[in-house]
Amino acid sequence: MALTHFDKDGQAHMVDVSDKAVTDRVAVAQAFVRMKPETLALVTAGTAKKGDVLGVARLAGIMAAKKCADLIPLCHPLPITKVSLELTPDSDLPGVRIEATVKTTGQTGVEMEALTAASVASLTVYDMLKAAEKSMEIGGLRVILKDGGKSGRYEAS
Repeated sequence: MALTHFDKDGQAHMVDVSDKAVTDRVAVAQAFVRMKPETLALVTAGTAKKGDVLGVARLAGIMAAKKCADLIPLCHPLPITKVSLELTPDSDLPGVRIEATVKTTGQTGVEMEALTAASVASLTVYDMLKAAEKSMEIGGLRVILKDGGKSGRYEAS
């Protein structure tokens, strides 16, 4: 399978999607921020120095999805119709699990927007809590669902 972001001479270019069908598209990405139980307690108790960790990270993720084309050089600017983030404290991790859902109706998918939303939400959790713990780990960033377009549906196993 050829990579679509390179032309016949191997030069990077933006993919021409003008001949692609306009379809409903959705992508879901996930990530996590692992931390010490005492740091997670600041999140669940709402006592972090910088305030509402999950609320601020949710807004940061939404804003990031809308700026994806400004951050990743070959992404198309898209008319995003929905961005939602679920940030769930998980004492078994311990830490915060993040799931970002992005939807559009268009000619190309929103996987990069979902990944960007989950990434920036994770970074924001770190930023909000770094005064309490610098050893937090961000990981698990991946697309778990993509649907719409010519390639159809993908679900992670």
